[in-house]
Amino acid sequence: MLIDTPTSRPDSSDTTAAPHRRRHDDAPDTVALFTRLASLDDGPERDAVRDELVTAWLPMAHRIAGRFRDRGESVEDLRQVAALGLVKAIDRFDPSRGAFESYAVPTITGEVKRHFRDRMWALRVPRRVQELRNKVRVARRELTQNPGSPEPSVADIAAHTGLTEEEVGAGMEALESFSTLSLDAELSSDDDGYSLADTLGASDTSYDVVVDRESAKEGLRRLPERERAILYMRFFEDMTQSRIADRLGISQMHVSRLISRSCARVRDEAMGQRAGRRGTGGHSATA
Repeated sequence: MLIDTPTSRPDSSDTTAAPHRRRHDDAPDTVALFTRLASLDDGPERDAVRDELVTAWLPMAHRIAGRFRDRGESVEDLRQVAALGLVKAIDRFDPSRGAFESYAVPTITGEVKRHFRDRMWALRVPRRVQELRNKVRVARRELTQNPGSPEPSVADIAAHTGLTEEEVGAGMEALESFSTLSLDAELSSDDDGYSLADTLGASDTSYDVVVDRESAKEGLRRLPERERAILYMRFFEDMTQSRIADRLGISQMHVSRLISRSCARVRDEAMGQRAGRRGTGGHSATA
């Protein structure tokens, strides 16, 4: 938005000239410099003119950066980003297209907004959700600007912004995604305090056992009856190979070979099932 500022001094050589008004105190008269910059090739002279333009317009870039203070980024960093946007605007500006300020303001503002979108979000969210977040944030500020105003409800924000309650909910969730809390952050100030990581559950290894058992079921069903009986006696009744051999009337060495062969067969079939599920997108094929 362009802001009217006090009238600049008229040219002393022309007493009949109408006063020339600038749009803002930090909008210097740099038409001649831009015209000169456009006529120069790359080199020290062009760099010097470019630096002079940056210096002249830097207060405006800092003013734009100040609009984004108190959003989780330091003012100094915002000024650096705005200065980068100013340099881009100077390099791309065509003096024949109008006033530089009209081109520079949206360019610098866009650079700062892009910085927030690309660098400041702790979690990546779609641009549409980021826009919802901004609308919700502004609406909450406007609805609570009077002292004693209650915290607005989702319905209040929806009515104020024209958004649906679902969109307001998405925007409010995005408000929590702008920054994250370290897993080492202390959640209690007591002597026996604990961190956020202490509140998180660990992986339950029992799930792996369930998966392994289910994977082995089909292979066990396909084994000959005697081999199934041997595995049952060894792993469920906890019998030694010697006792199994005595019960079946075979040698202990034969029992050992049957156990090894049966386990290998069940293992190979279970691994084949897993590979098949991966190959079909995680779904088992039906016979």
